[in-house]
Amino acid sequence: MSRSVNKVILIGNLGKDPEVRYFEENRGVANFPLATTESYIDKTGERKEQTDWHNIVIYRPGLVGIAEKYLNKGKQVYLEGRLRTRSYEDSQQQMRYVTEVLVDTLMLLGQAGGSENRQTAQKSPSEKPADVPPANEGADDDLPF
Repeated sequence: MSRSVNKVILIGNLGKDPEVRYFEENRGVANFPLATTESYIDKTGERKEQTDWHNIVIYRPGLVGIAEKYLNKGKQVYLEGRLRTRSYEDSQQQMRYVTEVLVDTLMLLGQAGGSENRQTAQKSPSEKPADVPPANEGADDDLPF
């Protein structure tokens, strides 16, 4: 059986304040654009920067509240999640596709006072995967390689 992985890890800066909406039963969603910038040296030896924009979506109840309370334009964050592409029909009946990052883990970075003031939010303990032993544990020492 074939398995697959859909994992995204980003460190970047919010392009605008999160847009937070609440629905029935106090469930909410937070959306914001996140900029990631890489620098490289081009053929002429000149340093260039490439900025990519990512559509971020947070559904987890605890993380929506953190986004609403602590995130704002320019804030640097670390996040982990997965990609999702959805489609919709625009007003001219054209199909449009949007790729988004659905956040599972969020860490605030760049706080005043350095790394001592970092705040972390992630899955609740009941949602965390079981501990996995190290890869070398139980390895067979009789292997010829």
